[in-house]
Amino acid sequence: MRTRAAIIRGTGQDWEVVDIEVDDPKVGEVIVEWKAAGLCHSDEHMITGDMVPPEEAWEMLGIDSMWPLIGGHEGAGVVAAVGPGVTSVAVGDHVSASFVPSCGRCRYCSTGRQNLCDAGGGTFRKGMITDETSRHRLEDGTELNMLAKLGTFAHHTCVAESQVIKVDDDLPLEAVALVSCGVATGFGSATERGNVQPGDTVVVVGIGGIGMNAVQGAKIAGARHVIAIDPIEFKREQAMEFGATHTFSSMEEAFPQVQEMTWGHMADKVILTPGVLYGDMMALGTGLAGKGGTIVVTGVAPITQTESSVNLFELAMWNKEIKGTIFGSLNPRADIPRLLSMYREGQLKLDELITKTYSLDEINVGYQAMRDGENIRGVILHG
Repeated sequence: MRTRAAIIRGTGQDWEVVDIEVDDPKVGEVIVEWKAAGLCHSDEHMITGDMVPPEEAWEMLGIDSMWPLIGGHEGAGVVAAVGPGVTSVAVGDHVSASFVPSCGRCRYCSTGRQNLCDAGGGTFRKGMITDETSRHRLEDGTELNMLAKLGTFAHHTCVAESQVIKVDDDLPLEAVALVSCGVATGFGSATERGNVQPGDTVVVVGIGGIGMNAVQGAKIAGARHVIAIDPIEFKREQAMEFGATHTFSSMEEAFPQVQEMTWGHMADKVILTPGVLYGDMMALGTGLAGKGGTIVVTGVAPITQTESSVNLFELAMWNKEIKGTIFGSLNPRADIPRLLSMYREGQLKLDELITKTYSLDEINVGYQAMRDGENIRGVILHG
């Protein structure tokens, strides 16, 4: 079938909306007509190169070429076609994307860690995760890669059954789209990986689409203080609506205030969710945590960065811990429906996260708004 998609041909380039061809689904695959796609910062990392392996490592990683690439991994849509052997969804079902697949069989899925599913390891290579052959190409025959093997910046893509999760048909698909990445990642960073407890003091650094949901998760978990840090006043103001008790423009500004409000104990949990996480941010990030504190690293750092400013003496002698997380350490098949049920009951804010919506042709406008700090989350609504 012919459809439209936003692609990039390499780092440092704008998104380009083009016509593409999508082949019929094969065994274990479905075609999704995407209805909504979140403008997540992870796609921006492909343009800046933060998430792109250096070319000298491509051969070792089994990568011929990453480009061109269909963007988008946060999304929701309707199943348009199913291939042989598909049992969990049918044509017409509403689905959430899952940028980490869940095969249900590998050691991680079988031990309740679907966010680490082995099937998610081939995201940099062209081809489907089902058989490593391509279903997407330009009109001249050039094969296309897809971010996270989803490509929600297209009207239609062919994806593995393991990467879609059926949701109730009456839920707004723009809300479903947000839960597929940013909401779950932020919420889980606080409630699951951070294990925020009632009465905790929690610091969230970086209040975008993920950080705002870390704030929301900490509040729902019963934190006593929820301290939101971001240089942009608009985001700090919005954070108060999502459960923050205090806001500051920088970690330096927050540090003495956290000392004062905790009587010197500092934070129980620090969740780092900036747009880009650089190693030199870790010194203050870990310093904001008190004895026995947990520092959750959620933000994406440049893939080639290997140095970080962590005081190892303090880490050991104060019994602190630093944890990484992907998808907030949640399980997509269980937790996407759980979060949507909380939204249905009015316990989780989703509609309020959407600052502005865009057409696919306005994708570069939407990403510029993200860079300028104008949006908590911009969303593409496919016509």
